[in-house]
Amino acid sequence: MTVNVLLVEDQKLIRVGLVSLFEGQDEIVVSSEAQSGKEAIEKYKSDRPDVVLMDIGLPDISGIEAAKKILEYDRKAKIVILTAHLSEKEVLDALHAGACAYALKDICTDTLKMVIKTVNEGAMWLDPQVVPILREKNCGVIPPRQMSRAMFKEQHANLTQREYEVLKLVVDGLSNSEIADALTISEHTAKAHVCNIIQKLVVDDRTQAAVKALKEGLV
Repeated sequence: MTVNVLLVEDQKLIRVGLVSLFEGQDEIVVSSEAQSGKEAIEKYKSDRPDVVLMDIGLPDISGIEAAKKILEYDRKAKIVILTAHLSEKEVLDALHAGACAYALKDICTDTLKMVIKTVNEGAMWLDPQVVPILREKNCGVIPPRQMSRAMFKEQHANLTQREYEVLKLVVDGLSNSEIADALTISEHTAKAHVCNIIQKLVVDDRTQAAVKALKEGLV
């Protein structure tokens, strides 16, 4: 199934580069483009794309404000924020507005494609650098759900105590080598624990594992 994308970017060079990124393959297609927030809103209404790939810094209204307007029009709209800035305020504002993903422009091409497809399927994705901000300044973006240990064991009985310890460090943004140092284990063992956690929580990567842990109150 082809994912039709509305690309919202005011810089022509970046816009052309992103369009060329998806050329020659059927999975993701840039079906329409906009150079401003207001134009993005109108293009969304007329073209009804599957996913909106939205910059924040636009010449009229911000990408966050445009995202709010689009979601007011269609609460099921799927918006991926793609920005060069890692601002705590912009991260929180974007997610409060209803964005499904927050990615930085240094993202690798394969990961960006994965993000777009994942969001189109109904999931949420955050750049790994965003997770510590949410942990420190959650503010209701990902509502915590406190779980008793009995409930935890019932819902995640297959997650070992060591994996639970590793998960908490993943949420803190630690790398495999940093986790190994913190728990006095080998990096190979730390990597194995992370892989097991990803499999057991039924997510695609460590970032989604961290997000799920925050959403479900596991940490």
